[in-house]
Amino acid sequence: MTGISGVSGVVEADVVVVGGGPVGLVVACELAVRGVRVVVLESEVVVSERPRATTVHARAVQCLVRRGYLGGLVEWGTGGGSLLDGDRIGVPGLGYGEDSGLSGDADGMPDGAGVPGRGCGEGSGLSDGVGAGRDGAGVLGAGLGAGLGSGGGGVGFHFGGLGGLVVSAPGLEPVAVLKCGQEVLERHFEERARGLGVRVLRGCRVVGVRQWRGGVVVTARGAFGSVVCRGLFVVGADGARSVVREQGGFESQVYPATVSALAGDVRVEGGALRVGWHRTERGWIVVKEGVGGRLRLRTVNCVGPCAWWRVEPTLEELRREVSWIAGREVVLGEPLWLSRFSDFSRVASSYRRGRVFLAGDAAHVHFPVGGQGLSTGLLDAVDLGWKLAFAVRGWAGEGLLDSYDVERRPAAQRVIAHTRAQVALMRPGPEVEPLRALFVELLAGGGEAGVLASMVSAQDTVLPARGRGRGYWEGRFLPNVELVTGEGCTDVIALLGGGQPLLLLFGARGAGGGFEEQARGWAGLVRVVHCEEVAGLECAALLVRPDGYVAWASGWEGPAGVLEAYFGAPRHPHTDTPASTPAPAPVRASASVPTPASAPTPTWTTAPTATPSRMPVLTSTPAPAQASSSAPASAQTSAAALASSLTPSAAPVLASAPPSPSASTAAPAFSSAPVLAQASTVAPVLAQVQMGVWVRGPVGVLGGGVS
Repeated sequence: MTGISGVSGVVEADVVVVGGGPVGLVVACELAVRGVRVVVLESEVVVSERPRATTVHARAVQCLVRRGYLGGLVEWGTGGGSLLDGDRIGVPGLGYGEDSGLSGDADGMPDGAGVPGRGCGEGSGLSDGVGAGRDGAGVLGAGLGAGLGSGGGGVGFHFGGLGGLVVSAPGLEPVAVLKCGQEVLERHFEERARGLGVRVLRGCRVVGVRQWRGGVVVTARGAFGSVVCRGLFVVGADGARSVVREQGGFESQVYPATVSALAGDVRVEGGALRVGWHRTERGWIVVKEGVGGRLRLRTVNCVGPCAWWRVEPTLEELRREVSWIAGREVVLGEPLWLSRFSDFSRVASSYRRGRVFLAGDAAHVHFPVGGQGLSTGLLDAVDLGWKLAFAVRGWAGEGLLDSYDVERRPAAQRVIAHTRAQVALMRPGPEVEPLRALFVELLAGGGEAGVLASMVSAQDTVLPARGRGRGYWEGRFLPNVELVTGEGCTDVIALLGGGQPLLLLFGARGAGGGFEEQARGWAGLVRVVHCEEVAGLECAALLVRPDGYVAWASGWEGPAGVLEAYFGAPRHPHTDTPASTPAPAPVRASASVPTPASAPTPTWTTAPTATPSRMPVLTSTPAPAQASSSAPASAQTSAAALASSLTPSAAPVLASAPPSPSASTAAPAFSSAPVLAQASTVAPVLAQVQMGVWVRGPVGVLGGGVS
């Protein structure tokens, strides 16, 4: 591990990432693989072994696999198949009694994992193959079932402490739920980042963040002194107590805590507690097998929030809480660790302020029911990473960076809404029983459960379209389909591994539609792939983003308008002589930053590089950089490349920045997609269930779940 020792007083980079957890490291990887210079500042000297999140849901797994970040952790083509570690699921509709076999994850709530290929496990009360034959489960769009395969057996899950939920994914996709400790992911992503040339500085606690028109300055302190990092942008992935969010002047929408919760690994004397979920009139006790003969306990006290939530919990406090909820004395001892949490929720009012971005828990926190926090943050990272890289490299259209907030903040708001709905379902008391009974029926009813499963796994996400018209596929996630090209058989996952956008041309209609000619202005940046038609994809051509979402589909207009919106003006008119076809395997970009005015068309080649990854690089002739004493060399050209996106209103000077007479202090006006209204009940979720069942089509789910 590289700490702050050996670091000079000033570190220069294109992007400074604050926070070396999985979210920050994935952002760093997405930047570095495209030739952006990145430094990561992490306060922890080593990866923490304290239990944290253990669940990555389907859509996050699918995006990460397309970008090649889960090699060695998952296999695909299993359609909801195996997990790294699985837990039996209890009998649906009976709550979670002492013999249910359900266990809790490190986020504090159960993730119920079924046995792959066997429905939801022996003794679950569910028949074999649940999810495979369910209406829409594992089928993406009309006619795609045969081409993609079904979602396998599915993975048993829960909603608000009620069993019966089955999360599935199409047959050619990775596992529907990846069970993997956060510390494992962190080490995995850090190794990948370092291999790409990312500088990871551990033991660096950030104490200052400020921005100016030319870039950002981040100050950190460690055991060996201070380090100042200068760059074009800063990404705050530094967790719920984010320094970047605080010093960046971000406002937030806050939902105060209504329950209190404790967690810890302890010894329980006399077999007083069995593994499973225990619901009483006072709250919940969740028990899971720990290490060394200990049990991992979690309590949820529904009476109200804790008044001393800033105070570290003690073993005696946990003992009193467990005994009070259980209604009998329970003796505990030898704690390995203790912590407290609650249903306090927060979402930043914007994910961007000028050159400062938020991702992961720095941008949003919620009650850890359903294990969605890590997945939501990883999806932030993938979305932001490629967009920020394209902006630094001078390949971003106007508004591309702002689209990060438009796409990801509503997703977090939705997670907060339905986790708050689950808290409402979990409350003890007779007044909640009719609601719980209703959801038991919904979970056992087929289509309704599929809507909830797709919502929890984020497989129902549809992004705002950027074109004038909108076909069915625009904004939806393209499932992994087999593609037959002139060079042989491949699939979507393999093609997206290089990080380029894809223009897929299907059959004679795609080849003869004039789409490739319109895309020639972006030759070398967008990879054009001719392939045979695919059953269920009723279109001649698709433009696919690096994260797997469809940016454009044929039928309304040509791709030129959307290409310009995403990637800026064409490098040369589409009537020019066709540029050379990109190499079959797009690879890492160099650190040069062309400006929009003089940037040559990038050409994907296989020139050697000196970076630790030993990957080929993107070679191009950058525009000459002018010397400056106030920014890194690459920042000189990058600043010009970003002139159109960093207008005075979009680059406010933060409160901690020195005054500048030419800079505007007004917060940027960002547009945003509609989000769910604030709610403390299950009304929003019920409304979505109703829409998903009775209004087919626009509410349909891509990536698995309900058609």
